[in-house]
Amino acid sequence: MALANRSSPLVIAIAALLFLAGAVTERGTGAAGALLRPLTTPLGAAGLAFLGWCLVSFAWSPFPALSGQVLSEFAVTVAGAYGVARLAPARMPAWGPPLAAGLLAGACLFIMASLALDLAPQQALGQRTALYMFNRSLLTVVLIAGPLAAVLALRGQRLAALALLGVCAVAILRSISGAAALGLLAGLLLFLVARLLPKRVGVSVAGAVLALAFALSPVEGDLLHRVMPEAAHERLIQSSSRARVAIAQSFGAAVRAAPWIGSGYGTGARFAEVPAAQSLGPEMHVMLGVGHPHNSFLQIWSELGLVGAILGALIGFLVVRAAAALPRRQCAVALGLLGTAVAVMFVEHGAWQGWWTAGCGAALAWLKVACTLRPREADRPAPATSQPSVSGSVR
Repeated sequence: MALANRSSPLVIAIAALLFLAGAVTERGTGAAGALLRPLTTPLGAAGLAFLGWCLVSFAWSPFPALSGQVLSEFAVTVAGAYGVARLAPARMPAWGPPLAAGLLAGACLFIMASLALDLAPQQALGQRTALYMFNRSLLTVVLIAGPLAAVLALRGQRLAALALLGVCAVAILRSISGAAALGLLAGLLLFLVARLLPKRVGVSVAGAVLALAFALSPVEGDLLHRVMPEAAHERLIQSSSRARVAIAQSFGAAVRAAPWIGSGYGTGARFAEVPAAQSLGPEMHVMLGVGHPHNSFLQIWSELGLVGAILGALIGFLVVRAAAALPRRQCAVALGLLGTAVAVMFVEHGAWQGWWTAGCGAALAWLKVACTLRPREADRPAPATSQPSVSGSVR
């Protein structure tokens, strides 16, 4: 998935189908219960309510066909990610984590070699040669590296875990992906807070970060326009910081024009044409035409309004509560992953892109594998005929 990031939705969908086929063969109709039971929990109900609100917003979307097209990719990828995260951890063979770590490290080494050779391998293969071509790959890496390293460490392979983290960190910092570097830093900081300080401190910080991400998104552009110095823009010239601020200002103005229910799910690609944009100036129309606001929280606000933002925040807070129920080590890893995801979502990509959703699903699957382990547990896979002994909130 790290190398073929555009194919991530297909990869995770096939993986989910294979795990589902194995579960049905193993337990028959009992496999359905394993998939449906978590949907009756508060977190599952909140997730279904959010998807339901996405569907409801079709009623006022000026482009229902576009909304349906976006939702079809997102919903299929969500289903695949959910299936893998639910079914894979209890059936992970002993060779699974080392193989995955080798593939992830290999992807990072390939990326570093390509950058060191000025993309000569891509030129030889007739591929595009822009430096940003690895950004999605490294955003997938930054999601998966922490949970996978935690699995290795909890199975006694601490040197392998450190080596994996080191290779991934070097690849991320060697690239031009500011979002991946920010995600790496945010995830590391939140992990250290949760690991070194009392658990309640880490949980409180994670909740505050999540709340600020939702609360500040509609005014992000205006705030940055006022406080960000010109020198900062010069240093971030490769990240197009000036354009990003203007984009955030434009979408924030659109949110204020339709604050309650938004302009309709999946309308980002034609947002300059939605009714809420018609009252805005022509200079803002240009920035509304970029496809999405490069901030997933702001995109939720602009397309789904206050209702969507409340449902999205509820999902996030329930995730934090689930993380708080984990043992201290796994809780720190879970909060580190949350910090990484929130940081990247605040500055990068569209909210509904399948490759990102698939990467989050893969990271959650490895996190759940880590939740089945204890530091002194022997290096063996979980029994294939039983569910992992973790709390119901994690399931």
